[in-house]
Amino acid sequence: MSDNENTLPPQDQSPPTSGNLSGGEKKLPEARIVDKPDGIKPVARTTSLEDRPRHPLFDRILEQVSRIFVGQDELVQGTLVALFSGGHVLIESVPGLGKTLFVRVLGKILGCQFGRIQFTADLMPSDITGSPIWDAKAQDFRFRPGPVFTQLLLADEINRSPAKTHAALLEIMQEYRVTVERTVHKLKQPFLVMATQNPIESEGTYNLPEAQLDRFLFKLILNYPSAEEEARILQMHSTRVSLESRLAELETVTSPEEIVEIGLRCGQVQVDTKLVNFINQMVRTTREWPQFHMGASPRAGLALMQGARTLAAFNGRDYAVPDDVVELALPSLRHRVILSAEAEVEGHSVDDLLRSLIGSLEVPRL
Repeated sequence: MSDNENTLPPQDQSPPTSGNLSGGEKKLPEARIVDKPDGIKPVARTTSLEDRPRHPLFDRILEQVSRIFVGQDELVQGTLVALFSGGHVLIESVPGLGKTLFVRVLGKILGCQFGRIQFTADLMPSDITGSPIWDAKAQDFRFRPGPVFTQLLLADEINRSPAKTHAALLEIMQEYRVTVERTVHKLKQPFLVMATQNPIESEGTYNLPEAQLDRFLFKLILNYPSAEEEARILQMHSTRVSLESRLAELETVTSPEEIVEIGLRCGQVQVDTKLVNFINQMVRTTREWPQFHMGASPRAGLALMQGARTLAAFNGRDYAVPDDVVELALPSLRHRVILSAEAEVEGHSVDDLLRSLIGSLEVPRL
């Protein structure tokens, strides 16, 4: 991979002038308006991942992913933005939508280690972090690393384990380390937790504490694929071909070291002061919105800032625009606000209320 492909766009680009969010020749794709119930202002949704200009590395990753994994643009984009932003994602979906397949495909393409933990009611913290075991040959205890010592971790049905197991993930997700017997064991970088939970089944589950929900950069909600996508899935995966042989056909287009380096470069993407104020206003408005019992914390603003920078870099720009913020607003905010009792009784959804909130704000002209 050449150096030109690995770097962000040249720094001599300037933000778009007043009234033009497209920024000269690099125009943003035309937005589609999403129809919403009466009384809810629509939020623009950008075109699909295949139709927009992209950073070369992001383009190669998507090309390899599409060879095995079909659709689910929100999952693909949200996970990649979180990975290059140093965050984690919480995924809410019914079973059978290919989350495990996606993580395995991503691990192969990115050259990262993959691990999976099936959370159950009897899962103990030491089952995920590891524990000291007696080494008869050395006549001493040695630490045996748990499954969390990987780079891409799929925490499947995380809400089925008790609170003490959830708490064991807090230090790991925030500090990228495990402390056992007063000894600190650092994790390899990059490290991404993809935690899943089933919104249908509630029996035998434990709600995640707010402190841990706030640790996730994004909450992604997956829906069933379209008819065309599901037909492609049937054609692609109905043959008796082992997954290992199909993964072997994929190319590794980057490395963990390069991911960390590019993630640092994404942090240098320019964010105009007007856009910072727009993010700040959006987060602070959630605390005053009448249908929210609790609004978003300052960590939500940080998530929007980091995510907008990375998304701008993915789209081939060295500056963020309001479209980047709006596109990531729902994944960044939906798990950080709590509906009021009246809003729950009236049947409001968090996403619709957030769309209404975002539509009430004045978008800055950069």
